[in-house]
Amino acid sequence: MKDLNQQLSEIKVVPVIAIKDASKAVKLAQVLIENGLPCAEVTFRTEEASLAIKNIREAYPEMLIGAGTVLTSAQVDEAIDAGVDFIVSPGFNPTTVKYCQQRNVTIVPGVNTPSLVEQAMEMGLSTLKFFPAEPSGGVSMLKALTAVYPVKFMPTGGVSPSNVKDYLSIPSVLACGGTWMVPGDLIDNEQWDYLAKLVREVARIIE
Repeated sequence: MKDLNQQLSEIKVVPVIAIKDASKAVKLAQVLIENGLPCAEVTFRTEEASLAIKNIREAYPEMLIGAGTVLTSAQVDEAIDAGVDFIVSPGFNPTTVKYCQQRNVTIVPGVNTPSLVEQAMEMGLSTLKFFPAEPSGGVSMLKALTAVYPVKFMPTGGVSPSNVKDYLSIPSVLACGGTWMVPGDLIDNEQWDYLAKLVREVARIIE
């Protein structure tokens, strides 16, 4: 079985989703899979997140599913119970990291400075989220970090069609997280054809 890093490096772009209605999650997952992005990071910014994850997992057992914006141990439990493959947090919280390690689930915490990278490495982590990517210095800052530290990164925050290839060209970048192909209003309004078009465009960019 492929490890998380292998899967992320093959997918290249992880759709970051805030879904308000879990009943729409399966259709959204179908759109992602059929149009070239068989992955989702479902953020805990909505009350329906864990149910959405559960629905996707039951419908598509093979899909790579992460839980994003995880801030507490309780949310870690909720995400694991729903069936996630990995956890993503916006910042580096040692308590949350330790709890994920105790629960034997991979966490990709957010960092944007050398000091945070070193703290994460001290806890045995080697795959980190560079967040918020663009406000933190973008490609140039990430290149500076990757020149020093032997870790892999998943930049998220301000990644777009205009710069995603620049990030992916950095050897230490496994994949980028992005929201532009899964805007909440299109999900709310069930505009599946337009969402499919946006996803296909991403798939073409990263070919």
